[in-house]
Amino acid sequence: MKNTFVYTSFAIITITIFSCSKKINQPLSAFSKENVLERRADSVLKLMTLAEKVGQLNQYNGFWDITGPSPKEGQAAKKYDDLKKGLVGSMLNVKGVKDVKALQKIAVEGTRLGIPLLFGFDVIHGYKTISPIPLAESASWDMEAIRKSAAIAAEEAAAVGLNWTFAPMVDIARDARWGRVMEGAGEDPYLGSKIAVARVKGFQGDDLAATNTILACAKHFAGYAFAEAGRDYNTVDVSETTLQNTIFPPFKAAVDAGVRTFMNSFNELNGIPATGSPYLQRQILKGDWKFDGFVVSDWGSINEMISHGYAKDSKQAAEIAINAGSDMDMESSAYVEHLVTLVKEGKVKEIVIDDAAKRILKVKFELGLFDNPYKYCDESREKETVGKAEFQQGVLDMAKKSIVLLKNEKELLPLKKTGQKIALIGALANDKTSPLGSWRIAADDNSAVSVLEGLQKYKGNQLTYAKGADVAVGRTQFIWKTKINMTDKSGFAEAIAVAKKADVVVMVLGEHGLQSGEGRSRADLGLPGVQQELLEAIYTVNPNIVLVLNNGRPLAIPWADENIPAIVEAWQLGTQSGNAIAQVLYGDYNPSGKLPMTFPRNVGQVPIYYNYKNTGRPVMNEPESVFWSHYIDEKNTPLYPFGYGLSYSKFEYSDLKLSNSSFSKNGKIEVSIKVKNAGKVSGKEVVQLYIRDLIGSITRPIKELKGFEMIELQPNEIKEVTFTIDEKTIEFFTAKLKWEAEPGDFNVFVGGSSAKTIQSNFQYSN
Repeated sequence: MKNTFVYTSFAIITITIFSCSKKINQPLSAFSKENVLERRADSVLKLMTLAEKVGQLNQYNGFWDITGPSPKEGQAAKKYDDLKKGLVGSMLNVKGVKDVKALQKIAVEGTRLGIPLLFGFDVIHGYKTISPIPLAESASWDMEAIRKSAAIAAEEAAAVGLNWTFAPMVDIARDARWGRVMEGAGEDPYLGSKIAVARVKGFQGDDLAATNTILACAKHFAGYAFAEAGRDYNTVDVSETTLQNTIFPPFKAAVDAGVRTFMNSFNELNGIPATGSPYLQRQILKGDWKFDGFVVSDWGSINEMISHGYAKDSKQAAEIAINAGSDMDMESSAYVEHLVTLVKEGKVKEIVIDDAAKRILKVKFELGLFDNPYKYCDESREKETVGKAEFQQGVLDMAKKSIVLLKNEKELLPLKKTGQKIALIGALANDKTSPLGSWRIAADDNSAVSVLEGLQKYKGNQLTYAKGADVAVGRTQFIWKTKINMTDKSGFAEAIAVAKKADVVVMVLGEHGLQSGEGRSRADLGLPGVQQELLEAIYTVNPNIVLVLNNGRPLAIPWADENIPAIVEAWQLGTQSGNAIAQVLYGDYNPSGKLPMTFPRNVGQVPIYYNYKNTGRPVMNEPESVFWSHYIDEKNTPLYPFGYGLSYSKFEYSDLKLSNSSFSKNGKIEVSIKVKNAGKVSGKEVVQLYIRDLIGSITRPIKELKGFEMIELQPNEIKEVTFTIDEKTIEFFTAKLKWEAEPGDFNVFVGGSSAKTIQSNFQYSN
């Protein structure tokens, strides 16, 4: 075969390196393994033409039916020709062993050098078996559960031939209008960093060369979630201190966790599109953080620099992006069309191309693709793995842990298991597609367990269902191909009649799964369509309501909070949604979730978040004064704060103690608190540690999450929880433009949410 020479060269180089290692009679260390990968990547690079190097930087979306005839004309034919010439490094949105193997065969057996392809896919919260949306998973505050969820997604995706996911999204988000809040970990950089690590480790595991792990991709670098007005793709303008202290930490945590790929963001930052930002990609990521994986553009974002007004055409966009450090071009075709010419013209140095290509080649070696290009192409493994029973149990466990109890007056929950008439109302209660949420592109419609199905498994009560009203999806009012009338109230009468006869009404209301996600920003954060009217109409005839929210973002529901006795935040929980919700409603699982993102009272409050700055006029300084930071028509406080979540247990905090009132450089103090379960059932509580730096070289937030621990307590059991505070805990990006701990006075808070804590104080000196 025409590529035999290349594989022979790889083998000789590998044998030589391992022989040298054997001669010095020491095991292959992490450093020497890295050296092997470097040398193997270099060995390939030396054999490549400039065009072939550029080809490694080119990613194409799937462009033809692989089981059909080869394309003969148009863009598809050009892409096919590029593939046969070795001018494609990665394919996007090709899935299934049969198709992946067919394309890999063209690359490996039909090109001059036989370099294998990467196959990328948006495995955001599952492949076929769908976990809760990432924002919901974040509400669990359970890092091991989140890691396992990502591992399930990775194993299932790898079984169908994929080796790269475009997740986790680690953007810190403070504005619930932005549709992609569903894809991240919420508003806090500390929690977001922990979750970034958990998801990277879940996807990538301990061995990238294993057949049940895939590459992770930290996205979107950087600032994407700070889009003005919460409108997707919009302009971002933030300070350096916000970048460093709020936006960057989860990305840095992902690098430290070993993430192998990054994706840049659509937005501009400091007037420069992120795709063309050398500050982000070369100075911070590849420079300061020493990231040695590769960066992929977001879909078409290289050519989008033309629309930004930063590049005059695709050729200049390619020049800007590659020089800025964007290694792989996702679906712009800018690199493959222009980089060879740009090198010949002296506008791009070939060493820049070499660096990008080598990064990609090295990752392919890490995956083991050069040793076995078809390692992900086992049809028997695909059949055995996709949808297997243990995955269903895993996503059910994740779903239950993601549920947050927001309100439970008069202990309406858990529901009694016998002797009750229960009315179940709401289109979402009988929906088997919406619970899958956004970004579930490989999942089958109607594959989720509905709430109706989940509740029907409990046989002791009389359950009656009525739809009440449809859920509007957005401006087009379409759910896939089904048109929805967002003003239709014709189902109200049946729902009211059912509610009148019930002891308890369970209403499942909120957003359809397609109302959040990319390109799905909302200006109104209330219940869409006529659902609010339906809720009020049912309340008039039977106020004994349990409101179950299905949504992909924080909602503004002040009326419900004031009037409805029990409210459950159930997000979009994936394949096992209905079973998870039913088990929580009936008390077979005691909810333990805590909000990862603040819920506003009114959309006019957003962006709203717990770790805000105090301002120069934080409170009313005299009776009836208007000259302070407030609204004249709404409270400043949120409806539900960050870290908030109730339980069927009742937790009491007491006896906050510090081991010392101060510490100095290289020292530490211990913070301890006692937590008691004063309820009647065992339960889990997330104990949260917050710190406020009272005076800084730049103004500091009123409090910041700096630690948390989940504990489980039996009724009347008391546990002491201890946190350690040291220099690392209190450091931040200071006015000196570096990370350091500044001396001064600090408040420390411990409690069950950001708003309900016990406080003490300490000092730090250096």
